[in-house]
Amino acid sequence: MLNGILVIDKDKGMTSADVVYHLRRVLHIRKIGHAGTLDPEVTGVLPIAIGQATKLIEMMHTRPKEYIGTGLFGYSTDSYDATGTVLKEKKLIHPFSSAEIQENMNKFVGEIVQVPPIYSAVKVNGKHLYEYAREGIEVERPQRRVEVKQYDLTKEPVFDINTGQESFDFKIKCSKGTYVRSLVNDLGEKLDCPATMTYLRRTASSGFDITQAVKLKEIEENPEKATELIQPIDAFFKEYTQVDLTEGKWLKVKNGAGISLETNAKKVALRYNKKVKAIYEKKGKLYRPSLMLLQNE
Repeated sequence: MLNGILVIDKDKGMTSADVVYHLRRVLHIRKIGHAGTLDPEVTGVLPIAIGQATKLIEMMHTRPKEYIGTGLFGYSTDSYDATGTVLKEKKLIHPFSSAEIQENMNKFVGEIVQVPPIYSAVKVNGKHLYEYAREGIEVERPQRRVEVKQYDLTKEPVFDINTGQESFDFKIKCSKGTYVRSLVNDLGEKLDCPATMTYLRRTASSGFDITQAVKLKEIEENPEKATELIQPIDAFFKEYTQVDLTEGKWLKVKNGAGISLETNAKKVALRYNKKVKAIYEKKGKLYRPSLMLLQNE
């Protein structure tokens, strides 16, 4: 039985659910789920929790995500990316300087209120926004608070004098629920020039990055490689205070009992036989169960 996180480098054209379906079929495991949906047009890091690691999915969502991408000044679309219908167009006479673009990117860094694109999976009254969009029904989109930790240019923007369009490459680090498409669209609004996202790749998510990722095709062609490529559950808790349990305390933990520990950490990863078996949280004078991972072998 596999237990851990398989970091997939998702290809363009696949949904996150597609990846889970293919892995279930090739690995013959039902207990699989993904953390952090990627749009079909977006590539990159898609963490797949397998076995006991499926218990971590909610925690995985809380970790920051990182992206690299490309935006384009010159037109905007209803989906905020190049797949949508063009709404506005504007030819640039003079391109924006790197300093102008970066100055306005900086205005989005921090905690902001964001309105998701109409073509998104956000639900209103039990229905996805993209369903309303496809039916031509206007609906008020809910605002959400997100945190943008970084929004930077990564190289000099490129101006095409023939089209009057200017492309720019960026890097973003943000909290869960952040729509990068919206950040590109809203940057255009700040500069009074329509903008859309033309490319996006996620480079990190849930504490894992692209250097740890593997292509789905590699697993499909060699299913046995999943055992050596999977990230152990313990890797997710590397920043936690680790406590190795004595035989006596392990017996208590197995039964979900509270225990005393010589540490002041709010949460601790409890290990037995060199594996994390539980996450305990301090409540009063004792540490009590927050998450049980007894089958982590």
